[in-house]
Amino acid sequence: MNGMTALRTAAPYVGKFRDKIFVVKLGGEVLDSAGATRSVGEQIALMWHLGIRVVLVHGGGTAVDGLAERLNVETPKVAGRRVTTPEGLEVVKMALGGVAHLDFLSVLREVGLPVVGISGLDAGLIEASQRPPMTLETEDGLQTVDFGLVGDVERVDPALIYHLLAGGYVPVIAPLTATASGQLFNTNADTVAAHVAGAIDAEKLMFVMRVPGLLRDAHQPNSLIPFLWESEAEEMVASGAVSGGMRPKLAAVKNALAAGVKSVHLVGGYAPDSLLIEVFTNEGAGTMIRRDETA
Repeated sequence: MNGMTALRTAAPYVGKFRDKIFVVKLGGEVLDSAGATRSVGEQIALMWHLGIRVVLVHGGGTAVDGLAERLNVETPKVAGRRVTTPEGLEVVKMALGGVAHLDFLSVLREVGLPVVGISGLDAGLIEASQRPPMTLETEDGLQTVDFGLVGDVERVDPALIYHLLAGGYVPVIAPLTATASGQLFNTNADTVAAHVAGAIDAEKLMFVMRVPGLLRDAHQPNSLIPFLWESEAEEMVASGAVSGGMRPKLAAVKNALAAGVKSVHLVGGYAPDSLLIEVFTNEGAGTMIRRDETA
């Protein structure tokens, strides 16, 4: 596709999405690659320059894992979800509230974005409660799991986000949350992104991942599913076709769609221009999920 053809193809989408809000969540595996992080940052900067208002949420599970290993702190996972002990929470604070957060902000500033780094604690952005023990289906059968200092989102106050967007800034949210009294929690970044997207009436929620999208066969990168209705995604989860960290991600997709987000996209962060292709072309580059038309 030559440059003029690409511009003609993108033009209708540029007009459609101008002044709309996109929430983009980057996973830790993407942030671990300097090249992928910069590429995604450049694409986000272009969307911002084209008039799309962007809110970023980042994970950092691999950063947490690496720091925990160096500090000899155990941070186990069950069914793709991290158990957070008091010692583990200290590691999460150092990684997500410190190293991974600041490194990401540095890249975004380098590509020209006016970023402001915040967390769920700032201005009471995200209020959470401690997750109670849950019974989950695991590889070893049903298991009751106490996740420790993990927070479930109770409420999002979008006032700070709206204030930053109105000032022309790009909010970058680290997934730390707290109770009204200040008890700090580790909260899944996908969950944070979904609740934030719903609270600010986002047009799109985009999960940027290592894999190119939702795969029919997790071992075959060429088995990408370009489009799914929400019910079809739920059927894949129920059948066991989706496992590990993709299960909580699809739970976040469901939450976002139920809250009114128009579409959710699962996009690979390593392929060149994947976000731009997903947003500005008919074919897309990842997986789009929408609510069933009868919903």
